[in-house]
Order: sequence, then C-alpha cells, then structure tokens
Amino acid sequence: MLHICEILQINYPIVQGGMGNISNAQLTAAVSEAGGLGTIGCGTMTPKEVENIILETKGSTTKNFALNIAIGVSPYTNELIDLAILHKIPVVSLSAGNPAPFIPKLQEHGIKVLALVASVKHAQKAEAAGADILVAEGFEAAGINSHLELTTFTLIPQIVANVQVPVIAAGGIGDGKGLAAAFMLGASGVQIGTRLIATKEAPFHKTYKQSVVEAEDTSTVILGRSIGRTRRVLTNAYAKKIVEREKAGMTLDQYMNWTTEDQHIKGAIEGDMDNGFINSGLIAGLIDDMPSVEELLQAMIVEAEERIQLTADRFRKISGK
Repeated sequence: MLHICEILQINYPIVQGGMGNISNAQLTAAVSEAGGLGTIGCGTMTPKEVENIILETKGSTTKNFALNIAIGVSPYTNELIDLAILHKIPVVSLSAGNPAPFIPKLQEHGIKVLALVASVKHAQKAEAAGADILVAEGFEAAGINSHLELTTFTLIPQIVANVQVPVIAAGGIGDGKGLAAAFMLGASGVQIGTRLIATKEAPFHKTYKQSVVEAEDTSTVILGRSIGRTRRVLTNAYAKKIVEREKAGMTLDQYMNWTTEDQHIKGAIEGDMDNGFINSGLIAGLIDDMPSVEELLQAMIVEAEERIQLTADRFRKISGK
C-alpha cells in the first residue's frame, strides 16, 4: 500500500478509472485533491480535446493525475503518448491493447506506467514489457470488459502470485470493505469508477447519478457477449434495445455503431436514456448516497482500517492468541 503511494506520489492507494469521452477536469482534479490519483480517460477524443482537459485539470490541482489511453479504442494512441510527454503527465495507464511498444518511451521521460490486465498471462506479459504497476480488472467492472469474464475475487490473488510488480485491484470495489478485501487478496491498492459517478463533484446528468444510487444487485446488464465484445452497463431503455437486437442477431459492425462514445455521451451527459447507455459496474448495488469525493475517499480509508482491525481481533479470539 505505502509502496503504491510512493510510486504514484498520492496519499491514498485509490486510483480513478478512465471514463472515456465523459472524462473531465472537475472530477479528475477532485480525486487528486482528495488524496487519490485522478485520471483523464482519453477514449476516442482528439489530442486537442484531451489537451484542453489536461490544461483545465492543471489549473484545478497541483497534485499528480494520470492519463488513461485505451490503445485499441483510440485512433490517436501515438499522439496521446506524445501529449503525455509534452505535458509531463507523471502517470499513464494503458488499456485495451498491448502496452509493450509504448512503455519504454514513456519511462524514458520519467512517466510511471500502469497496465490494465484481465488474466495471469496478460499480467506476466505486461510485467515483462516493463510496466511499473498492474491494474487487474475483474468482470464486475463497468464499461468495456474482458471476454474472459474472470472475477476480481479470483483474479487478484492469482495475478499477485505470478508477478513481482505491485497490483491494483479493479472491478466491484467502491467502499472500505472492498478496499480491505483487496488488501487481503494481495493487492496494493484499488481502482474505482462507478462509485465516483455518484459524487457531488461528478458533472454527469442527474438521471445517471441517481440511477447509480437507486441501482440494485441486478441492475446492470452485459452487452455484446455474443460477439465477444462485452460491456457492462446499467439497464435503461437503450440498453434493453441493444439486448433485443442482440437476441435477434447482431453483427460486430452493428454493435460497434450502437455503442459508440456518442451514445455514451447521450446517456451519461445528456440524460437521454432512450438513445444512450450509461456504464456501471456491479458495485452500483451497494451505492446509496452521494458524498463529496473527499468524503468518499476518507470514508473508504477509515472503514478499511476498521474492518481489518475487527477481523484481526476476531481471528485472535478464534486462534486463542
């Protein structure tokens, strides 16, 4: 835990997940100011659009924040790598593709590299390529997911056992209990996304935020499984349309056209639930309030400490020590 904080120069071992084209300076800065690592997700945005968010974020915080580049999603990967170097972004997370070609160039400029992985094999390859930290994401996570469908609870200990670099747990985490559990599984920190949607600083449509707060355990749905392009979203009118289209038979091109960042923005920013989707992880079923980011992160740390101490006390009683 402390090692992660030292590497990333943050107070708490909590990292914001990339949020694609709905990423913004307001929430990114709030996470960093609260002691975590805020992250700007590049999605499919142009380098100029990303640069504007970088500059706005720098104007709101002097603390470290990261840039998430989804290699297989963005058509501007090389330009975004150059942008990170130009603006001396201290941390870059690489996802949705092979990080190996980009790690040396980033590290040459003193940038720490996080690599998102979803299996032991992927983790070992990313470690061999030189990644400083691995973000191991289980199938509980929001948005684009691995077709392997490995859960966080089983994935984390297997990856930790097979690599030497620190591992951050992601997927289904959004409170202190989840943070404590991640430590018990061997992780050095956590990445959260859905939980940050339901915070005061998150500039998303009120319908999206309220939907997360009101979500139950079965409120998310998987799209694209039949074509190997899984995405976890909250069930809404648009998601139901995609489910029906998939049942009737859907091509990859059709799916990609129906789940672009344009539809993401329609749902998350404009609140158009008939024509847009809203990403959400399974953690939504545990969310029932809308604190500030600072309140959230502090509560997670306090609750994690309490849970760890309580469990240790109980085990001492069981063992008689």
